[in-house]
Amino acid sequence: MASYCLTVTRLRVALGTGVRRFHVSAAFNAKAKVAISRFEPGSSINYEKMHENINIVRTRLNRPLTLSEKIVYSHLDDPARQEIDRGRTYLRLHPDRVAMQDATAQMAMLQFISSGLAKVAVPSTIHCDHLIEAQIGGVEDLKRAKEVNHEVYNFLATAAAKYGVGFWKPGSGIIHQIILENYAYPGAMLIGTDSHTPNGGGLGAICIGVGGADAVDVMAGIPWELKCPKVIGVRLTGTLSGWTSPKDVILKVAGILTVKGGTGAIVEYHGPGVDSISCTGMATICNMGAEIGATTSVFPYNHRMKTYLEKTGRGEIASVADQFKDDLVPDKGCEYDQVVEINLSKLKPHINGPFTPDLAHPVSEIGAAAQRNGWPLEVKVGLIGSCTNSSYEDMGRAASLAKQALDKGLKCKAQFTVTPGSEQIRATIERDGYAKILNDVGGIVLANACGPCIGQWDRKDVKMGEKNTIVTSFNRNFTARNDANPATHAFVTSPEIVTALALAGTLNFNPETDYLTAPNGEKFKLEPPTGDELPSRDFDPGQDTYQHPPAESSSVKVDVNPMSNRLQLLEPFDKWHGKDLEDMRVLIKVKGKCTTDHISAAGPWLKFRGHLDNISNNLLIGAVNIENDAINKIRNQLTGEYGGVPDVARHYKANGVNWVVVGDENYGEGSSREHAALEPRHLGGRAIIVKSFARIHETNLKKQGLLPLTFADPDDYEKILPNDKISITCLKSFAPGKPLTAVIKHADGSQESISLNHTFNETQIEWFKAGSALNRMKELQ
Repeated sequence: MASYCLTVTRLRVALGTGVRRFHVSAAFNAKAKVAISRFEPGSSINYEKMHENINIVRTRLNRPLTLSEKIVYSHLDDPARQEIDRGRTYLRLHPDRVAMQDATAQMAMLQFISSGLAKVAVPSTIHCDHLIEAQIGGVEDLKRAKEVNHEVYNFLATAAAKYGVGFWKPGSGIIHQIILENYAYPGAMLIGTDSHTPNGGGLGAICIGVGGADAVDVMAGIPWELKCPKVIGVRLTGTLSGWTSPKDVILKVAGILTVKGGTGAIVEYHGPGVDSISCTGMATICNMGAEIGATTSVFPYNHRMKTYLEKTGRGEIASVADQFKDDLVPDKGCEYDQVVEINLSKLKPHINGPFTPDLAHPVSEIGAAAQRNGWPLEVKVGLIGSCTNSSYEDMGRAASLAKQALDKGLKCKAQFTVTPGSEQIRATIERDGYAKILNDVGGIVLANACGPCIGQWDRKDVKMGEKNTIVTSFNRNFTARNDANPATHAFVTSPEIVTALALAGTLNFNPETDYLTAPNGEKFKLEPPTGDELPSRDFDPGQDTYQHPPAESSSVKVDVNPMSNRLQLLEPFDKWHGKDLEDMRVLIKVKGKCTTDHISAAGPWLKFRGHLDNISNNLLIGAVNIENDAINKIRNQLTGEYGGVPDVARHYKANGVNWVVVGDENYGEGSSREHAALEPRHLGGRAIIVKSFARIHETNLKKQGLLPLTFADPDDYEKILPNDKISITCLKSFAPGKPLTAVIKHADGSQESISLNHTFNETQIEWFKAGSALNRMKELQ
């Protein structure tokens, strides 16, 4: 590569500075090709094609392009003819790869098996990170998980081998950290079956969270549809320093934009402040962009990314990216749909919560806010790690604070847990002494997995229903998410602030100004955290946890036991009968926030993610019923009795009664889990009628043949009563941009009609008619 770069330089001198970079690189096409990863030497990065497509689109649009547009539009199926209008048209795209975590991979692979295809068409991987429950410690918890989940792990491993998918075994780490370390690269487009897939934007890639049915499209080689995103620019000036960390950037942005402010948009960070943030810090910011509803987030290629690529064994990718750097940064003069400005030099440490990730507070004010609102001041547990904050730098900065406390003889007052993001991070922080410091201060190092962040936590220190506070460096803090206890007040912040608050044992502590007390009575103040961006020595890879797909897989068997309660082969959903949907019951009218955690809870339910009928027993059990303010208690309109939501849904289905769900704003925010769409479809649901949807959930509902509809007038939400019957009319003339009509039949015999909007395009309407996107795929084979 060094000789290639030298030759390119000489050629430029000979040909003159006016020669376009593309022509120079094209002259050395063979040498410029580098593998997309060390695991896939036969697949190469094609920056030349990216450059060509960018030029085609830029010429057509006749304007400068944002970085987001460059990457997205360069992956168009037909860049010369695709209609492009931000926020309106649907794009047909060819992503470079697919990544799936084990909880969502089960349903994705079951759907791929149903498609009848022999092999995946693009590089794809499965990552075992969601099914490991935190109980005792990393080694013990991993061993137990392998035993408890043997059937599922065997299914995923054999399905991966059969269909050409790479398989990362349990213990390898969290999907997003593995992607950053091995697969993301500047200019790439990746989709993943997890809402925090945007983590890869820290390496200049467009990485988008999707449902399993979308993953099947890409794995099948079918163009993937995405509504052309708007672009929100976040201009960073100044420099991060002291207690302020990259996490504070996204905590601040979440406070500004709220949980739905990024819906339908890519958040693109730019400006002189970018260079003060490490590559893994940029990944942290992109990761938590999911909490503002953004399609994804991305940073421009710079020297921090180059250094990270080199340190993770991908120096060749960095060298070629340097040659195409103009394509990996925004054009000068490009325009954003909205601009947010943040001065990093003035940004203060933040902590967000409880119960929602956009309730932002400066750390200096959280104690007073807690006292004012009656939130528990005592910090019961501090938890650092997760896919958002588990880098080498994160662990080093937390360890620097722990070391200061240990030097004074002080340990954490709160319980303290540490989740390494990957086996490579675990091995390296052990080698470099960080793990010992964090353990000595009172920390328990958990498995390289999601753990408490997604509710995989066998918590014992408080009783269910007991009011308490935890602080985490996670990304999401919805009610009951981490420990299934709705009384737990969870706050998200940086690993540094978590560590400081765990040492103090209270929210009423500002590490910038307040003092801790050592066991000998000495008062001392913590110095601002420090930590190396990357290890001075190479990373220690730890144990080899990757399974390559075999070259020949015809003999590989993928067995699903018909008697299993963990796995279940899928049956096709029924097709639309060609008529209006008449007299549907209102299963539940949901009050307030309804995330995918409310619709399909995680935690102990994760073990049923491969069994649609069993996982459907958690349908909407976390949603609040507007009729009685109760959770999982609704009236069965056929019997007059109250029951659980899934039980009533099953009763309606058994009696041939279709039903709808009525909801509020940003319905389905949070995780990408498509089970929140599969379950209502499986139990007889036909439509979800709300004020507004989160992007991924709306798409997932369409994919499964449901009708996600929004009130043309949000006030019409008030017109629907829990005992009403709903008819959806005009379906025979169902067309893009044409509203549908709902006829509301009240129990007193009166009725009224309201208008319902939708975002279906022609292709998606065919999914509805066929019964699902997968059914439609089979029709076209």
